[in-house]
This record gives sequence, structure tokens and C-alpha cells, in this order.
Amino acid sequence: MTTLRIALRKYIDFENAMAALIEKYTADNPGILIEAVPLDLETLYAELFNGDGLPSSKWDMAFVVTDWLADAVASGIIENLAPYMDTNPLPDWPDGWARSLIKPLDFEGKYYCIPWHDGPESLIYRRDLFESHAEQATFRTTYGYDLQPPQTWQQFEDIARFFTRPEAALYGTLFACYPDGHNTLYDFALQVWSRGGELHDNSGKPSLFTDQSVAALDFYRRIVRDPALCHPHSINFDSVQSGDNFLSGTIAMMVNWFGFASRAGCAGGALDGKVSLAPIPRDPGLLPASLSVFWNIAISSGSKHKQAAYDFLRFLAQPESDREAVRHGVVGVRLSTWRDPEVQRTVPAFREIESISHGARQLPRSPDLPEFAEIVNQIIVDALHTDESSSSILKRAQQTALEKNIHFQ
Repeated sequence: MTTLRIALRKYIDFENAMAALIEKYTADNPGILIEAVPLDLETLYAELFNGDGLPSSKWDMAFVVTDWLADAVASGIIENLAPYMDTNPLPDWPDGWARSLIKPLDFEGKYYCIPWHDGPESLIYRRDLFESHAEQATFRTTYGYDLQPPQTWQQFEDIARFFTRPEAALYGTLFACYPDGHNTLYDFALQVWSRGGELHDNSGKPSLFTDQSVAALDFYRRIVRDPALCHPHSINFDSVQSGDNFLSGTIAMMVNWFGFASRAGCAGGALDGKVSLAPIPRDPGLLPASLSVFWNIAISSGSKHKQAAYDFLRFLAQPESDREAVRHGVVGVRLSTWRDPEVQRTVPAFREIESISHGARQLPRSPDLPEFAEIVNQIIVDALHTDESSSSILKRAQQTALEKNIHFQ
């Protein structure tokens, strides 16, 4: 009997999907036992990078988000899949996946993982609220323009204020501000990009102290700290908690992951037919910005069962497995899944994922990205818990980044 141990991102949809796929795989492969261990985000990162978890034989496979990939490859803790792919190719690889999912995984023609759960960000909103004739009439009287998905951050603020009604358990928006090196970085990047800024200069050095980043942080901290605009517990929400609150029907709109829109809009769900997607707000004159960050599955460089792990990885890459994952709430990654009429019928948001994913940006690639994320974490903590000016916070963060010699490709 061969036992494979998988370090799994703790998330109920991931856990349910993986359990179903493991059950199916082991039924056809009785000599394999697979143990998937769910770990919260910080524990997962520490387990994989701060000890001997992946270089040792403790784990055979692991969930690795794109943020961590360059570090994992540079550290040699995940296996180069090329030799296995040459012998027994993945079905339809790479043309069966969108280019936006393949490009971030390509390290000079070598691949070290396969996609599992896609996550382009967009504006997700309650269409039933926005299309209510009564709400539209009141909004126009109050703000002097029509109620529609906001195209600018000023419109976003107006609409957030309009729909924040704590007495009715309704809030205009929320953010996931828990400093786990995850959504804090993503929100900051989107706020900067949507104002025409960048996270680094042409030489690859971080550029945290700019006019755009100051404006971004000023806006972000003001929105999050104002209970007349934003859910008051946002400061402690992680990404899963933010999505769960939207799913409860208490949020009018949010900038968040596609997966929450897909879950909210599932046929038969509480918000069935009430959820739509739109581009993320931006400064006037700019094209919409989006972000693609996604979860992948890799093989540990220290695994004693690499061939068995690859065989299971190949099973997970099958079209049937990808569709099965979607049935449990995972955002499938194959083009065939995105285009499947039955998937689009049961999860209407999939009608839009291909166009969103193609246009989404990736974070800059660097083994230093996790360390950069910790600096951004501190930016957000300082912004939300102190009254220090945004300029001062960002100037200090820029100096820290330079002292740590962080560099992007």
C-alpha cells in the first residue's frame, strides 16, 4: 500500500472536492491511500517553506498559490514535472487551459505544478438591489446620477454609503483585511493599478512610495474604517469570511474573487439570479484592472512516491475531474469546463470567467514576493490601526523593501 499525503489549503470547497476525487481515484486504484490534510493559510505556508516539510518525505503533494511559486522553484522544494510529462503527458496540456493560467507556471519551459482553482478578481454585486426601481429612484434623487455598477472609486464610495443600512443588516461593501499576506497584498495591488500605478519600477525595484500608492492607501483605509461605508468587521475578515458574508446576502457589492460569485449564483442557492459581475472601478480614463491569483498542486521534491503522486496529479487534470471539482464549489481551470453548457447553466458566473481571466494581470514574479507581501501586510496594519499619514507609512515601507534588497523580474 502506497500512502500519499497532501498539504491542502483549508477551505470547505477544496476539502469537499478533494475528498470526492480521492474517493473516486482510490476506488479504481486500491493500492493507493491518499490523505489530504487541510491547513489554514499561514500554517500551510509555514509548513511548506519554514521547515523541512516539502524537501523531506513528510508531504508528497501540496497546494501552492502563484504568489509562492517563484520562491518554491528557486528553493528546489517542488518537483520539475517535465520528465513525467514527457513520459505520460497531461491530457490537452497546455492548450486545454487558458494562457493566463499557463504563463505564470512556465519557468523557461519547465512546469512545477498544475492549476487547481482559478480566481480572477472582479466587482461582484447584488443585481437585485441595483435593478430595484425603488432603489434607483432614491439613489438618483440623492446623488444626481443613475444607480449602476460603479466605474470609478468615487461612485463606489457613493454606492457603498447608499446601501449601508446596519439596521437592516445590509452593508454597502466589505474588504478582507486580515493581515495574512494574502488579500492585503491583492487589495493593495488593485488599488494601485486602478490608479495607474505599479508595484515596481522598470529596474525591478519596489515602488511603494508614489502618488498613486498614497492615493490608494488613503482611500482604502478611509473606506474600511468608516462604518457608514463598509462592514465594521472587515478589519478582521480573511478572504473566506468576506466571501461567506456576501453569500449571506448582507453585502451590496465587493471587489473579490470569482469563486464567491460562482458560489453565490449557483442554481437553487439563496442568491440564485441575484448576482452579477462587472469590471473593478478605476480612475477616469484608465482601462479596468483585474488580478489573477490561483491555487496549484505540486509534488514535493522530497516525496518517496513521486510517480504515484504524478499519476494522481494526472487524474486531477482530466476534464471529468475538473468538472467534478466545480460541483463542489472549486473554480475549475480547464477551458472545456468554462465552456461547458451544463456548468454555465448551474453556475452562471462561468459564462464570464474566460473574458475576465484573459484580461487579468499577475503579480510580479520573484522569490522575494512573500517577503514583499509581509511589508504590504505591515502597511495595511499601520493604516488601519494608527492615524499615521499614508505618506509616512509608505515611505517607511519603501525603505524597508530597499534594505531587504527585494527585486522583481
